Amino acid sequence: MKKIVAICACPMGVAHTYMAADAIEDAANCLGYAVKVETQGASGIEDKLSPSDIKEADLIIIASAVKISQSDRLSGYEDKIVKVELKQAINNSENIIKEHI
Repeated sequence: MKKIVAICACPMGVAHTYMAADAIEDAANCLGYAVKVETQGASGIEDKLSPSDIKEADLIIIASAVKISQSDRLSGYEDKIVKVELKQAINNSENIIKEHI
């Protein structure tokens, strides 16, 4: 089974962060992929991706309107990373996944 991981973050770290995370999770589940989404919001980092989560991922989606905390963890995995706007993740996660996996 293919695995998708994502990191979602917005300036306020409230609504859009979690809307994007939910949309990515729903789309991945609908398509039959394993998924784990890290959120970087008002409550800090939640569901933090482990080094093995990142290494094992077939696709890493970054849906963010701000700089991602601890982005150095993604070094060496640039070929798996797709960066999208939060609005794209909220409205079009299924197509983003289909295009890149």
